[in-house]
Amino acid sequence: MFWSGMSLPAWLRLASKNRFRVGWRRWHMLLLLPIYTTLHSILRGWQWIVLRFWYLQDATWQVQQRLDSAPLFILGHWRSGTTLLHELMVLDGRHTFPTSYECFEPNHFVISEGIATRLLSFLTPAHRPMDNMAAGWDRPQEDEFALCNLGLPSPYLTMAFPNEPPQDQEYWTLENVPTAARDHWKRIFMRFLYEINARRPKRIVLKSPPHTGRVKILLEMFPKARFIHITRDPCAIFPSTVHLWKRLYETQGLQEAKFAGLENYVFENLTRMYDRFEADRALIPPENFCELRYEDLVADTLGVIQDVYRQLDLGCFSDVREAVEAYVEQNKGYETNKYKQLSLELRQQIATRWRAYADRYGYKIDTSTPDPVKN
Repeated sequence: MFWSGMSLPAWLRLASKNRFRVGWRRWHMLLLLPIYTTLHSILRGWQWIVLRFWYLQDATWQVQQRLDSAPLFILGHWRSGTTLLHELMVLDGRHTFPTSYECFEPNHFVISEGIATRLLSFLTPAHRPMDNMAAGWDRPQEDEFALCNLGLPSPYLTMAFPNEPPQDQEYWTLENVPTAARDHWKRIFMRFLYEINARRPKRIVLKSPPHTGRVKILLEMFPKARFIHITRDPCAIFPSTVHLWKRLYETQGLQEAKFAGLENYVFENLTRMYDRFEADRALIPPENFCELRYEDLVADTLGVIQDVYRQLDLGCFSDVREAVEAYVEQNKGYETNKYKQLSLELRQQIATRWRAYADRYGYKIDTSTPDPVKN
């Protein structure tokens, strides 16, 4: 469970905020999580000592000066191909990334990752619960999970208590977060990146869909950051995202999820995310931004990635071509999840509520074909 990596204070804040309303099938977690989180809090102190001793000359912890190059952020809605793009970009030996272990155990991974990933390899499934993509402690992961486990507010905490009101919705964009809280978010995020980069001083490739609505904040932190934005047919995004949240609520929730209002939640999140993104995308220098479609990436993976390298000046693509070709060959039999054909009513809702997204990125939604015949 994702929340097993929290510190004790972070867990107590989350549980108390939701009045400890844990479902009866998850009551054992009220006993286990305080034990796990206390251990993580202790190990966090040890890691802090190790890092301070290791980099004693950096007494002020000026993290920005420790990062060798500005991060590369992958932006896009859930289920739009961000994970595929992330895995392709980290094939480059000149890049680094947060691993699943580092994101789920961010309090002490510097001192524990080597031994823990070997001892606990049996705890990771071969594939992710929401799709068929490979999983593992060493695979690239969303840094938003690390921020949750480091005690920062995050909409992802909704997964833990799915029947309560959605958590920390202002953190989708950070736009209306008070200045002090926003500065605290920046410090914790930067500290996590510092700890990744302390061991692997390379350009960090980061992928978290919530960052799509945080472009302005990310540019304040990294003025020279590069961004890749990926889009996908909204009629594929919608059912896949609903499925994603259902699976995560079921596997990571501390309650028996009822999924009340879930479809509306999916609709609202894309609108909120892209209203902010479209307002801020002009802040990115053109040479630091490129855009692509999932459909094109799947159809011509090698050509699209080569074009990304050219547009963002990421270095010689020939150095990574062989790795990309091998990845494509290894995954050529991969099949995405299959969903029931969308009803006419649902397609009309998507066309209406996500019209701006569809129009901006050139997706046509058929709202004239009658519903399929139901057996």
